[in-house]
Amino acid sequence: MIKYLVIGDPVSHSRSPKMQNAAFEKCGLSSPYGIRHVKPEELPQFIEYARNHFRGVNLTVPHKQMVFPLVDELTSRAKCCKSVNTLLIENGHILGDSTDGVGLERALMHNFSLPVKGKRFFFAGAGGAARATAIHFATAGAKSITFANRTESKAREIINDITALGSDCICSFVAPQDRAGMLDAIKNCDCIIQATSLGLKDDDPPPFDLELLEANPALVIFDTIYKNTKLLQRAKELGIPCSGGKEMLIQQGAESFRLWTQQEPDLDAMRNGFELPPGGVEV
Repeated sequence: MIKYLVIGDPVSHSRSPKMQNAAFEKCGLSSPYGIRHVKPEELPQFIEYARNHFRGVNLTVPHKQMVFPLVDELTSRAKCCKSVNTLLIENGHILGDSTDGVGLERALMHNFSLPVKGKRFFFAGAGGAARATAIHFATAGAKSITFANRTESKAREIINDITALGSDCICSFVAPQDRAGMLDAIKNCDCIIQATSLGLKDDDPPPFDLELLEANPALVIFDTIYKNTKLLQRAKELGIPCSGGKEMLIQQGAESFRLWTQQEPDLDAMRNGFELPPGGVEV
């Protein structure tokens, strides 16, 4: 019987069911994780149904912010990043949480042995994925975060939210077309997080001028897209350690699993259960 599921619009691309069921099966809990297409206008009705029929839900776009007024309680990290990707349901009570930030933090440690605390980050993009992860990084002790985004106001909104938290993290914005500013930002960071949708399509341009990478061969690069993007291709040519987004999905899914079951998931089983989605990304 399905007790957990992922919802979104669209959602057919999701690898979460196979990944999560691999963990459930390893723990002897059968395969209780499913998938459901829920349109934005259907979300309130679905949440009320879930209240009495499910134990946990993962949410993808566009529901991560829309679900806020529909839950009974939010964890501190969900409040901080203004995003919810996990629902924990007990006796009709719905708790909203966000595991995206911790998922990326653990992915960086797994892939590069790179801690968040004390490190300098450059975020390409200021959408939902950047918001949830950057705010988590700021509260986890990141030294600095620079945002490059076409729409400055979106980046400024994240910066203002981080400032409001009283974080010591130094935040700044640079326009993608400001070559000198971009060069300075990349030269002075430990890690680039590529959090835009650029790279999903083969003919997409890179998120910024890839020649700039030559200024700092000591950094590492994490692309939230799973495909071998132009950014990752160039990083490999330059010998820069880099990774696609697979491990982030695994780690944030593992955190959801812990919340639901109070058990430790088998990460290798989850990795084996993961399959590359047709679109190359899980959002």
